[in-house]
Amino acid sequence: MRLVDVNAGNVEQTGFFCYMSRRKSPGFKRKLDWLKTRFEEGMRLKMLGDGERGFVEYLPGELAWRPVEAKGYMFIHCLWVVGKSKGKGYGKKMLDVVVRDARKDGMKGVAILASEGNWLAGPKLLERNGFEVVDEAPPRFLLMARSFCKSRTPKFTGEWEQKAKRFGKGLIVVRTDQCPYIDDAVNSVRDAASERGLRFREVVLKSAEDVRKRCPSAYGTFSIVLDGRLLSYHYLTKRDLEQRLAEAGQG
Repeated sequence: MRLVDVNAGNVEQTGFFCYMSRRKSPGFKRKLDWLKTRFEEGMRLKMLGDGERGFVEYLPGELAWRPVEAKGYMFIHCLWVVGKSKGKGYGKKMLDVVVRDARKDGMKGVAILASEGNWLAGPKLLERNGFEVVDEAPPRFLLMARSFCKSRTPKFTGEWEQKAKRFGKGLIVVRTDQCPYIDDAVNSVRDAASERGLRFREVVLKSAEDVRKRCPSAYGTFSIVLDGRLLSYHYLTKRDLEQRLAEAGQG
């Protein structure tokens, strides 16, 4: 396995795995700018080389853009292996790299957000590699950690319903720039709001602290809130969004 070390000096040439064919899109540019700042904070990004498809993105837990308390742990934002590269052991090998770096930096362990749902690593791979569930959040999020010593384990920030209520009336997208796919999702929600005469707002969380304090779901990167209640934590197709709105009385 060959890993490409992506950093501030080469990211514009190498890209960052996602949206490689859409480098002129707003989502790509947002992610690129976001990454450049994260590299200054200690973000590490490694992509599979030699035509294989996958990457891992990680940084110190106190700087993680997830609603977690994980100080002293290395936190994995994303771990993806897709297409022809699945089933070759690359997920395990990239986890091993993160564990090695965390040990080298004297950290307490490695943590990651997992789920059987959308956009996240599944728990089975993590369990096979020494990770354990240390906290849970609705609807099916697992905070998993591999600890190197006996210490306080990471946890979710919680208070999801209270955080959602603070956004008030209307159809609201709460997002970060961590994922380049989000722009398309935002446009879908904006269009749905316009068709129904709903007030629409896009709230961009600008820091890891913002995510911890304000995000209404454990996912952290993207949420849809309707009149102070979480409607979805992930991208919805137009049909699925229309169905959710209809169920909420906004058909």
